[in-house]
Amino acid sequence: MKIHVPDEVLDDLRRRLELTRLPADEGNDDGFYGVPVARVRELVGYWLDGYDWRAAEAAINAYDHELVEVDGVPVHYLRRPGVGPDPTPLILTHGWPWTFWHWSKVIDALADPAAHGGDPADAFDVVVPSLPGFGFPGPLHDRPDLNFWMVADLWHTLMTDVLGHERYAAAGCDIGALISGQLGHKYAGSLHGIHIGSGQKLTLFNGDRGWDLAQGQVLPDDLPPEIRDRIVALDRRFASHLAVHVLDSSTLAHALSDSPAGLLAWLLKRWDGWSDGAAFTPDDLLTHTMIYWVNNSIGTSMRYYANANRHPWTPSHDRVPQIEAPTGITFVGYENPPGVTTDQRVAAFAASDRGGWYHHVNLTAHDRGGHFIPWEIPEEWVDDLRRTFRKIRG
Repeated sequence: MKIHVPDEVLDDLRRRLELTRLPADEGNDDGFYGVPVARVRELVGYWLDGYDWRAAEAAINAYDHELVEVDGVPVHYLRRPGVGPDPTPLILTHGWPWTFWHWSKVIDALADPAAHGGDPADAFDVVVPSLPGFGFPGPLHDRPDLNFWMVADLWHTLMTDVLGHERYAAAGCDIGALISGQLGHKYAGSLHGIHIGSGQKLTLFNGDRGWDLAQGQVLPDDLPPEIRDRIVALDRRFASHLAVHVLDSSTLAHALSDSPAGLLAWLLKRWDGWSDGAAFTPDDLLTHTMIYWVNNSIGTSMRYYANANRHPWTPSHDRVPQIEAPTGITFVGYENPPGVTTDQRVAAFAASDRGGWYHHVNLTAHDRGGHFIPWEIPEEWVDDLRRTFRKIRG
């Protein structure tokens, strides 16, 4: 299949952008209250008069795309066959507010390492699906309950029954890391291993306060100021995101599905606040926004958080570590926990209660990089992932 957005969808978008009504935003030049109106105004203007979706569409269509049904759920995926003596099947899973296109900087190097200065023995047969309900082919209608652990079942069926692989590898970040972790938990016998960004427990969204990063804990009065400041900064970075998506995603979706400027602002807050520096050009930001907009998929994408809380994760076995598949993890400095430096990150994770969840074989920490690891530091991500699977093969 080829990705092609109908002209009438683009014409409707243009009319909406031309009619954009921006809010009053005095006193917000520093972004204290959220994304400044000047930032949105500039990007909306470029969206109207400079951005070229058809050019982005052509770049996306340089790859093979398929649309299949997996257990009644329509699944779009991009595929790049591996070039090497024995490419390992690899499924790459994105998160929120990612799209499948956030993997575009690493796909070619993973599939054809020799063309990028690498060893052909490291080649992967790369499969990059869109999370159902995130982008193509559009919002979910028949499975409004989908969450990360349910998608893991779909991915296993896709890789084994649909694509015919007896064993495969999995990698992901954000929600994609949870999905990869669930694959490594429930289907470890079918996996070579997994490589993820960060290393959360699969119970992350369980409980009455699954929307609260601090889980209701009060900061002690005797915390060193630098530790307190770091905790507060991390809470501020994620608090509105988690709370609204878990508690009120459909309410917000009414606004974001109607206003392209509103959708851009909500996504932009995350891309600006979670990345380490200027990771995205205006064209990058608008291409990812377009994948949400043209498919009207923002509502079902946000619901993944509520569904992870509404349908809590439960274990498939009681063995330790819970995630038995060999695991590599890439850590980045922008997400270092309070009081932990990059040099200390690997040891701190291994000694933590989260570390005990994983059969880790390759833990690597980088000073550079933020939440969108394969987009921000693609070379480091590729090197880390290759090293993980070399260790597994070895």
